[in-house]
Amino acid sequence: MLGELIGEIQGEETGRRVLAAGDGHPVVEVSIKGTGSYYGTAVSTIATYESELRSDGSLFGEGQGVDMTADGQGVGWHGSGIGHFTDGGGTSFRGAIFFSTASPALERLNGVVGVFEFETDAGGKITGKFYEWK
Repeated sequence: MLGELIGEIQGEETGRRVLAAGDGHPVVEVSIKGTGSYYGTAVSTIATYESELRSDGSLFGEGQGVDMTADGQGVGWHGSGIGHFTDGGGTSFRGAIFFSTASPALERLNGVVGVFEFETDAGGKITGKFYEWK
């Protein structure tokens, strides 16, 4: 069951590169930067994820990132999910995310299993929402 909204992020892609292109399963790496918040604490984020185009046309993605508060407290995360291309030329993903931090401001994230909605548009703008999975 979905619980409380953990937070949201907005940003943009900063780079793309092809990691593999053979066997009909291309893998693309995407780097992003953005801003957002977790439980009301503002953060800036950098992250990288890989997406593999699967034979059924869906995407499997895995990513990791680091989010920092203005005073230098950080949280690392790792997530994975399933996505698809959108009619507008972007992507849409749904998946799970796991956090780890020693930050007093963000310690509530430890032990939380999050679920996410992550969208990109054709121009590389990104938005994401994270919810507790209870």
